[in-house]
Amino acid sequence: MSNWGLVITAIITILPISLATMVEHIGDICAISSTTGRNYLEDPGLHRTLMGDGLATAVASLFGAPANTTYGENTGVLNITKVFDPMVIRLAASLAIFFAFCPKFAAIVAVMPAATIGGVSLVLYGMISAVGVRNLVENQVDLTKSRNLLIAALILVLAIGINYGPGNIAFSIGKVTIALSGLAVAALTGIIMNAILPGNDYEFGSNDRGDSAVNFGADRKAGEE
Repeated sequence: MSNWGLVITAIITILPISLATMVEHIGDICAISSTTGRNYLEDPGLHRTLMGDGLATAVASLFGAPANTTYGENTGVLNITKVFDPMVIRLAASLAIFFAFCPKFAAIVAVMPAATIGGVSLVLYGMISAVGVRNLVENQVDLTKSRNLLIAALILVLAIGINYGPGNIAFSIGKVTIALSGLAVAALTGIIMNAILPGNDYEFGSNDRGDSAVNFGADRKAGEE
C-alpha cells in the first residue's frame, strides 16, 4: 500500500522548486523572443516549451540530476554572439551531454582562472539585466506611475536583498520546511502586486507589441517586403 504521507510531503517539497523554474522559463522565453525577434510564445508555444522543460527534468531525475532550468545566461550568449539558429543550440546541447561523461574536460574547466570565469559571468549577467530593462521599454511600461514603480522596486529589492542576505525565506508546513529563493519571492510578489493593485493599464491581447515584448507583426511585414 502506498505511503500517501510521503507522496504529499514530496509534492509540497518539489512544488516551490517547480514554481521557480516555471517563472524563470517564462521570463527567459520572453527575453529570447525579444532578442531574436521571433514570438516563441506563439510558435512553438509556451505550453510546448514548458512541457519540454518538464519532461527534461523528469528524465534528469532518473539519473539523480537536479531540476533543469532554461538559464538566463543563454539569453546573454545570444545577445553577444547574435547566433540564433536552433541547430547551433542542439549541437551545443549534444556536445554538453558528451563532455558530461568526460572527466578530463571537467578538469579543464576546473583549472580555468577565476578571473576568466568571473569576466564571462559579469558580461552574461549584465546582458540579462539589460534585456530586462529593454523588455520594460518595449512593453511601454509607464514607470512614472507610482504603481508600476512600486512593483519594480519590490522585485529588485527582494530578489537582490534576499539572495545576499538570508539566502532564502524558509517556512514550515507540518514537518516539511520550504525555502524560497530571492528570485521566487520577487516573482511571486510582482505577480501578486500586479494583480491586486488598482490602476493596471495593460490588457492582454489588445497590443501585440506589449504581449510579446517586440512588434512581431511589423517584423514579419518588413521581412516579407
